[in-house]
Amino acid sequence: MPQFFSRTPVGGRRLSRKLGLHANNSQFTLAGEPFRILGGSVHYFRVPSAYWRDRLMKAKACGINTITTYVPWSLHQPERDVFNFQTQLDLESYISLVAELGLWVILRPGPYISAELDLGGLPSWLLQDENMRLRTTYPGFTDAVNVFFDKLIPKIVPLQFKKGGPIIAIQLDDSYGSYAKDNRYMAFIKEALTSRGVSEMLLTSDLSNGLKAGGVNGAIRTMKLWKLRTKDMQELNSVQPNSPAMVTDIWSGMADAWGDLHHVLAPEDMVSTVREILRRGMSINLYMFHGGTSFGFMSGALGIPSYKAIVPSYDYDAPLSEAGEYTPKYHLLRDLFSRYNSDESVPDMPALRYREPYEPAIMYNHLSLWDALSFTEEPFKSATPVNMENLPVNNKNGQSQGYTLYETTITSGGLLKSGDNVRDRALVFVDRRYIGFFKRNTLEMAVPDGEGKRTLSLLVENCGRVHRGKDLDKQRKGLVGDVLLNGTPLRDFTIYSLDMKPSFIDSLYRAQWKARPEVPLYPAFLMGALFAYGYPSDTFVKLPGWGRGVVFINGLNLGRYWSSGPQQALYLPGPFLNSGMNQIIAFEEQEADYKIQLEDTHDLGMTADIK
Repeated sequence: MPQFFSRTPVGGRRLSRKLGLHANNSQFTLAGEPFRILGGSVHYFRVPSAYWRDRLMKAKACGINTITTYVPWSLHQPERDVFNFQTQLDLESYISLVAELGLWVILRPGPYISAELDLGGLPSWLLQDENMRLRTTYPGFTDAVNVFFDKLIPKIVPLQFKKGGPIIAIQLDDSYGSYAKDNRYMAFIKEALTSRGVSEMLLTSDLSNGLKAGGVNGAIRTMKLWKLRTKDMQELNSVQPNSPAMVTDIWSGMADAWGDLHHVLAPEDMVSTVREILRRGMSINLYMFHGGTSFGFMSGALGIPSYKAIVPSYDYDAPLSEAGEYTPKYHLLRDLFSRYNSDESVPDMPALRYREPYEPAIMYNHLSLWDALSFTEEPFKSATPVNMENLPVNNKNGQSQGYTLYETTITSGGLLKSGDNVRDRALVFVDRRYIGFFKRNTLEMAVPDGEGKRTLSLLVENCGRVHRGKDLDKQRKGLVGDVLLNGTPLRDFTIYSLDMKPSFIDSLYRAQWKARPEVPLYPAFLMGALFAYGYPSDTFVKLPGWGRGVVFINGLNLGRYWSSGPQQALYLPGPFLNSGMNQIIAFEEQEADYKIQLEDTHDLGMTADIK
């Protein structure tokens, strides 16, 4: 176990590890001394591991004394028998680094975490059970939680404060009060943690209207908010009198959705709320201090008032930008926090990293989707449509993300109706020629007449499962029911799983790529090269003239792009690049320019103020 620095919130005396974070009538104490949490959220899984130190040092230089992070179950256990705690997901190394830098940790291990992640961070294979009731004491869910916690909790127990580590508190689930449907659930989560050796302070976190239903005996209730309203404080005091108050999520902004604008919260508005919270003697956590990036297909979706998929950037209009740059919020907060860090000086602000424009990547090579199908897992034949999660792929864990191709034979044209069973979009082809698309509000299209047997193909994309709400159990993707041609359900499908995992992208290097034709056919993969000399710097991928798709750098999925915006650039961290040649592959659905731009400025789109 790593040796942790002994830190003193007051005075200069060495901390006793016998007494952890404790709630007295009006204040928190740590090791028996008064302690105010000045927290900031930095998610290890949204920051390249090579940049963890940089982002954490910038947090400390802002006056932050505690780092909070969620733990994404879906990333750590992508299949029932596969656990990943390496490199980018090395939670123990991240927590140890936080300790080395003299900061504390509030850990949020879920199992549900929301966080704008696909299915709120729950693994999609849970949905193979047609009776699944997520976030309840339904045995199929609790059994899976127990298996995950058996792997996770032993890793964090030695990192607790009383054992010499930096973890001073652990949060149970997230915002359960807003969607509570099982009054035994939070007690189950509490027991699942404490029975495995969690002994530090327990927290719950809810909107003010969920404080009562989301709490559990033995855990301190905390709030989430944008602005501090009198009624919020009254609700907290009525539910939890004679206890110190904490805002575990003071939001610095919000996540953006495709087709919307980039949401920003005026620095003065956020900082005035933070100032008022601190003036009242409360503890605080900034969500986010640094948002980072939801690389790959990590992003979830909004479900209320209507379905909208979330963009890859998790900039969140946070004090530290997606690329780790200082913002006006950062400087204002640093000045404010300096007044509450009287016992130790705030370190100097680390230097910013260099960003670089590279020569555009010319996408010389073309591979049609149809020619790439031989590199997928063996196609599956089924009389009826099968949703992604129930496909017999990935060691029978189903397909979690990406695209699924459903093909069947038709003998006539006519009216094709989706029956609202397409989740979430589908490009439709006849004999591999595009005829139109389905989405949630486009439910029918005409299939042209033709001679004899023809192949009807539906390329269905999971744009992201809803990350919160009462409908988590209904987030199955692909074709979730019948599609009708002239009133008759389509039958006898051949189904290809295109989850675009690194192994699949890597395998495409063996494919018969062709020189890009004068008029390329889509969907297609396009390949080019980025040359980075010396030590590669951060850059931003821009795709003017492209439609919608996914970008891969050296086999790594950077995320989706879509001309509808708001996000117009993808953050490409320097550590993802090699010195010399780097392979760029883009999967484009419908139209593309012949090059990809690599510039030194981000573009998150036109802005809209959060009121």
